[in-house]
Amino acid sequence: MPAVIGATPAQPPGKYDSEVERLFGAGGPLGPAVGDFRPRRSQTEMAKAIASAIANQTTLIAEAGTGTGKTFAYLVPALLWGGKTIVSTGTKNLQDQLFLRDIPTVRAALQAPVSVALLKGRSNYLCHYHLERTLQNGRMTSRDDVGHLREISRFLKMTKTGDKAELARVPENALIWNLVTSTRDNCMGAECQYYQDCFIMKARKEAQQADVVVVNHHLFFADVALKDSGVAELLPSANTIIFDEAHQLPDTATLFFGDTFSTSQVLELCRDVLAEGLSNARDGADWGKVVTVVEKAARDLRLTFPQDIVRLSLPQIAASSDFFPALQKLKDELDGMMDVLEKQAERAETLEQCRQRGVELVGRLAAWKFDPKAKVAKGEEAVFWVEAYASSLQLHKTPLSIAPIFNGQREGVPRSWIFTSATLAVKNDFSHFSEQMGLSDEPSMTWPSPFNYEAQGLLYVPTGLPDPNSFGYTDAVLDLALPVIEAAGGKTFLLCTTLRAVKRAAERLRDEFEKRGLPYPLFVQGDKGRTELLDQFRKAGNGVLIGSQSFWEGVDVRGDALSLVIIDKLPFAPPDDPVLAARIEVMEKQGKNGFMHHTLPEAIINLKQGAGRLIRDEGDRGVLMLCDPRVISKPYGKRIWQSLPSFKRTREQEVVIEFFKNKNSDQ
Repeated sequence: MPAVIGATPAQPPGKYDSEVERLFGAGGPLGPAVGDFRPRRSQTEMAKAIASAIANQTTLIAEAGTGTGKTFAYLVPALLWGGKTIVSTGTKNLQDQLFLRDIPTVRAALQAPVSVALLKGRSNYLCHYHLERTLQNGRMTSRDDVGHLREISRFLKMTKTGDKAELARVPENALIWNLVTSTRDNCMGAECQYYQDCFIMKARKEAQQADVVVVNHHLFFADVALKDSGVAELLPSANTIIFDEAHQLPDTATLFFGDTFSTSQVLELCRDVLAEGLSNARDGADWGKVVTVVEKAARDLRLTFPQDIVRLSLPQIAASSDFFPALQKLKDELDGMMDVLEKQAERAETLEQCRQRGVELVGRLAAWKFDPKAKVAKGEEAVFWVEAYASSLQLHKTPLSIAPIFNGQREGVPRSWIFTSATLAVKNDFSHFSEQMGLSDEPSMTWPSPFNYEAQGLLYVPTGLPDPNSFGYTDAVLDLALPVIEAAGGKTFLLCTTLRAVKRAAERLRDEFEKRGLPYPLFVQGDKGRTELLDQFRKAGNGVLIGSQSFWEGVDVRGDALSLVIIDKLPFAPPDDPVLAARIEVMEKQGKNGFMHHTLPEAIINLKQGAGRLIRDEGDRGVLMLCDPRVISKPYGKRIWQSLPSFKRTREQEVVIEFFKNKNSDQ
């Protein structure tokens, strides 16, 4: 029988090898009999390495090629010997998959008495208080909102978890959710009349008591930074932390270890100050006037940048820009609203809460100090920069390196830390990932994919393409892609590096398909939600899907529906990215080559993710069409080739057409 769940003393390597062999071997409970799962040598070896790291409370960086079965390889040791385990994955969809499918499968096969809990961020749980307030206020902006609110009211009476993912009839991104969920700022906490029934509190209590808790990276790092998600309460008792899709960690951690002030936070505060002021202290101030001047100052600050989307470091903003006086104006008007709140807050708990939120916002704004001539703040190792969206402006303070902060989180109680993904290394070199995360001295291992890439796939780099930065490049890519799409019979992902390219490709292909009478349904990122687009693509069987970053990873289309993946350019980060520019500047001061040490490894890891969409199963066959001529023309191209799967390679379109002819005749 498996070992009992609980903290394990240090064990010699190999202690659990025979048990892993039994479980994954022919005739074992996780052999071929479980679903469509097939036993693989790499998976068994990976499970042994993770079991050893868990037993010895050490760290392991584990790269497992597509098809290895890494989820089962870490779940088996975690469920049997991991003690209290936190599994953190890349997205909420993957969280649900682990909780609803993968963990129950492994638990049943092992007959392990393990309790499991799912924990998401507070915006995923219906809030009794805010739902009631919204029903009473009745300030709906559209007919959709009214219908959605009716559905949510019904849902409240039936749900045990309050998780909005259970209510499929109301889209996850519907605006109504903002009015019926809580934020860290506006949660009443223990003062709330519904505290005993609170879905967030119930989820956190279940997580406290469970053996295995499934979270996502955003939640994990939001908690480390804000202490607001319930993970902080779990960490002291956790023996094992497993990060799946670990390649996403540097970006996610950077997001949360930094600090952000947003004009949308100001507008939300103003909305609540007006509502609570009129409800609880109508005679205390002219609340409409108090908030209007702050709202105007916040909107005026956004309007100092006329473009729709802007990312600028402070040295890039001209000293004469309207931004600086507008920022000062917002500070002054916020101070004015805070004076009123200081006097009126004692009249109601909700007004006091607004005051506390205001104090935090004012503090965050005051901390946004800078030397406009320096890319990096002196003594802070942080970058100050501005990001503008269509209707909001954000002021960011981002750490240059998350390694020291993350290392601080890992100190203290001995426990095992497992970092796993299909893409952590560049040509078997883990240094880029490990340096970013502060894991330079930790062991790393890689297990190859079981797929026969040479027989299953073809890598095609077409000839005759112009420089990727030249005008009309997207059209040049499409000229070469169209005959290949036709040979494949649709069944294509076109992965672009920019939204502008997505838009142009959609216009052109729509036109070309109609002109040529090609019967391929077109699915374009932005037209519908990602899950809906993918479902429709799979059902169509001959579709063409055009997407940017969100379709490069975490997308699994097996079988004949996807036979061609086209990548328009190498996914280099934009050179004007303020944080990237500052990091590279620091590297170059240390005598390193910023491009070779950071930009190129980052692009290769992203490219590996995109390429990984093609072959998802032993029976899949297809073509990866990589359109960027720099793969051939630049000295660094060889490093890129060597990091990709070992497909046969060609530069001839005829070879590709022949591949699809043979593929189709085999079916």
